[in-house]
Amino acid sequence: MLTDSTAANTETSGQPRLERLRQGQNFIQQLSIDCVIVGYEANKLKVLVPNLDVGEDLFALPSGFIRQEEGIEGAARRIIADRTGITDFYLHQFGVYGTAGRTNRPYFDRLIGGALERQGLDPGVTDELQWITRRFVSIGYYALVDLTTVSPTKTPVDTAIEWTEVNALPTLIMDHNEMIADALATIRLQFDEGRLAFYLLPAQFTMKEVKKLYETVFQRPFARNNFQKKILDLDALERVSKKFTGASHRAPYLYRFPRRWGEY
Repeated sequence: MLTDSTAANTETSGQPRLERLRQGQNFIQQLSIDCVIVGYEANKLKVLVPNLDVGEDLFALPSGFIRQEEGIEGAARRIIADRTGITDFYLHQFGVYGTAGRTNRPYFDRLIGGALERQGLDPGVTDELQWITRRFVSIGYYALVDLTTVSPTKTPVDTAIEWTEVNALPTLIMDHNEMIADALATIRLQFDEGRLAFYLLPAQFTMKEVKKLYETVFQRPFARNNFQKKILDLDALERVSKKFTGASHRAPYLYRFPRRWGEY
């Protein structure tokens, strides 16, 4: 919840967005959304992780609040779009987190104090932001994206936002590591039924690329012949007439996933 996309840059009116957080204006208080944004590159699954600006490494998931006039999924889509620059992604709610002591109070003073100073706001605003330090219930969403189309975007409370391999994650704040683990477990459970692989790949891909992705997600090898039948039996792909050319060996077919583009 500390990395709210509503605190990013400035509104069209020129007023700092951090002002909108004062007294929880227009937000459903004590309810937030945390997003596990998953991409795939060079046979590695990666998660988008901001580093908060507190004078030392402090990592968190992209997060945000829900406006009074929007639905929960709409809020999640807004938060993810603000952090990635894209609107084409697969989104799924995977969990709710709300232990009795769940608060970001240990990080608040360092984080907000720095943001106020950079934006030239009255330090008294800190008192009006105390609602952010209360106990929060967070709804977890995961998003599957084509990593090559994403432009990671910082907010004023970040020093950086970078893709991080899921096997090399740092310690994140609160229960965010647990959230990532839960999101990945859910993705594996839904991978076939949801045809999830095809949201992580480019618009066109080979069967070999699909196989490599499956092996990365499930961390085990798949037999080539059986795998191709398994994927084609999903009845979700369209073979593209264009093939790779220029190689001496037989060129592989390219495939596409029509559902991703709203085609059925």
